[in-house]
Amino acid sequence: MENLIHVQKTFDKVIYIDKKINNREFEDCVFKNCDFSNSDFSYNKFMDCEFIDCNLSMTLLAGTSLKTVSFKNCKLLGIQFQSCEDFLFNVQFQESVLDYCSFANKKMPKTKFNSCSMKEVTFVGTNLTNSIFENCNLDNTIFNDTILAGADFTTAYNYKIDPEFNPMKKAKFSSQGIVGLLDKYDIKIE
Repeated sequence: MENLIHVQKTFDKVIYIDKKINNREFEDCVFKNCDFSNSDFSYNKFMDCEFIDCNLSMTLLAGTSLKTVSFKNCKLLGIQFQSCEDFLFNVQFQESVLDYCSFANKKMPKTKFNSCSMKEVTFVGTNLTNSIFENCNLDNTIFNDTILAGADFTTAYNYKIDPEFNPMKKAKFSSQGIVGLLDKYDIKIE
């Protein structure tokens, strides 16, 4: 990882805990079973990359570009994605732990979250138009001034979303999930 530019490389079982790796470019790279927790990955560029079974908890991503990056079975606790570069920001998550992350003010339409733990995630001012939350635990996740038009929550659970403060025209919810939309009214639905 010492080179400045990496193209079509696979990084397997790399352990970089509490390290600083800045100003690098990774294109079409795969990271498997790596531990980058508590590291500083600021001002790096990741394009068409895949992280599989990696731990990136508390990793700093200030000014980092994430362009078509997927995370599968990764631990991403407390990452402040709002500090990433906005231009072409595109991420996907599958079977990952995103607890305590923040996506505040990010434009991320059509983002897919599949079977993720998303406890206490912040989506303030975020554009999630047509995004999918498939089988995701959204316990105490904050949606405020979040664009949810066409978003799919039919299999998501534990969410509380105030329709008055989050545009959600044509969003999809299951009948069991209606409670999460009416929570602020303190009413019982039986």
